[in-house]
Amino acid sequence: MSETLEQSLARAAPDLPPALRAAIAARSRRVRVGDGYRLFGPGDRSENFLIPLSGTVRVEHMGPGGRSVVLYRVAVGESCVMTTSCLLSGADYAAYGYAEGDVEALALPARAFRDLVEQDPAFRSLALGVFSQRIIELVDVIDELLLHRVDLRLAGWLVERGGGEATIGITHQAIAAELGTAREVVSRILKEFERRGWVGLNRGEIRLLDPDALGRFAANR
Repeated sequence: MSETLEQSLARAAPDLPPALRAAIAARSRRVRVGDGYRLFGPGDRSENFLIPLSGTVRVEHMGPGGRSVVLYRVAVGESCVMTTSCLLSGADYAAYGYAEGDVEALALPARAFRDLVEQDPAFRSLALGVFSQRIIELVDVIDELLLHRVDLRLAGWLVERGGGEATIGITHQAIAAELGTAREVVSRILKEFERRGWVGLNRGEIRLLDPDALGRFAANR
């Protein structure tokens, strides 16, 4: 028997009060998109308040020169602060949102979102509660971009992304988007890391040969 939308929301966000889950589910629909699907982009109107039930949404900004930087990710049970801001203000999106992996999400229409914000204090807390945490994350992104060397940031990113795994499946372009720099810069630094014996490079993947050395290098930040 397939899971109801309310049951899916209970699984994704177990801390939500049952009455609030029921109110959200009653006015929402389920949406599914594949890996890499563009959920929104600059100039788009925000039409739904989305809560991922599976998968992750990556939110990134692209500058005039085509260089992009990842601002934050929206995980299962979380909400997107940019979507919330656009729904409340009526402004268009100013960044891109892409599905990472196959994404299933609850979609609450804009009108229902505004009604619940006005009428339900618990929903209002849910919708607005993410702002403080996202602001902290965005300040960290700005700090990394302005104050830290790309080679140190890349070393730290590799150790964190590796999470104990020996191989990271990712392209140089995708890493550049994560760090807010150019692909050529990432490739040049990775070549230097390879020369030092810290990583091994294959097409579409990076093998972490000496994560301890990478970690010590990143600690120079």
